[in-house]
Amino acid sequence: MGLQQNISLKAYNTFGIEAIAREFGTFSSSDDLASLVENHQPGDILILGGGSNILLTKNYDGLALKNEIKGIKVVYEDAHHIDVKVGAGENWHQFVLHCLKHNWAGVENLSLIPGNVGASPMQNIGAYGVEIKNVFYCLEAYSYADKKVFNFTVNDCEFGYRESVFKKKYKNQFVILNVTYRLNKQPKFTTSYGAIEEELNKMGVKELSIQSISQAVINIRTSKLPDPKLIGNAGSFFKNPSVPKEVYELLQSKFSSIVGYTNADGSVKLAAGWLIEQCGWKGFRKGDAGCYEKQALVLVNYGNAAGADIYQLSTEIIQSVKAKFGVELEREVNII
Repeated sequence: MGLQQNISLKAYNTFGIEAIAREFGTFSSSDDLASLVENHQPGDILILGGGSNILLTKNYDGLALKNEIKGIKVVYEDAHHIDVKVGAGENWHQFVLHCLKHNWAGVENLSLIPGNVGASPMQNIGAYGVEIKNVFYCLEAYSYADKKVFNFTVNDCEFGYRESVFKKKYKNQFVILNVTYRLNKQPKFTTSYGAIEEELNKMGVKELSIQSISQAVINIRTSKLPDPKLIGNAGSFFKNPSVPKEVYELLQSKFSSIVGYTNADGSVKLAAGWLIEQCGWKGFRKGDAGCYEKQALVLVNYGNAAGADIYQLSTEIIQSVKAKFGVELEREVNII
């Protein structure tokens, strides 16, 4: 549980970026965490999970801590639901597989999302028509200031599109320790988003199940997204931007093939990958920093790119999309 000095973080981020942390340690309980952070300021602490949503642009002149809190435990069950409490250090996809094995429905559309459980509410991760807020029940988080553990309900988290209170309002104030999900015994299938139905047909699925939906999602993701073990990346680098309906209609009059999905509030969510591709970035490479050839939403490290190289590329992409479409892209990945 002791701290180490000047440790490489290359193995702890899926971009595979080389950066040195002045101090490094791991924790597997709230007591461990409290002991490690006792003499440090919250702004000088970097909590690492699966490292799949960060871009390290420089060495970290503070304390980097790897969350290794494990455990998957059923805490409540009735005729319709099952509540499962999961340690923040558990791998997300392994947890999804655990749910599939036990026929717990609700997270099958979120298969193969990289990272750990602790990041799921922080980012309100989502894919193929499902977000964490759809299955979230509560979480426990350690407060640096109060030196104790607080419980957060779904309302407390203030979930938005790839947003929660932990990203802005309470940034660097809490460490997520565990998350409890309310899963379904009777599945409610979500297959209308993206290419899921097409993939299910291709698979020859006759009877829908959470297992077949999961496999369809895995097939789609592996066909479009690079494996971080082979090519450094953090998945989708940018959020899909939303614009008012009238702005979308104006864009549609200029760019007839523009891709958009109507939100509940009437605004339209644009496909950031489509916007980026139209600006000519798909497959672009400069040195070892690039825009993935199969999915323009994914920035990649082909070997020895520095975090600053990836960041500079993302800045140029944002500028070019703004110039062509008048739409401002926002980074989904946390910049350190």
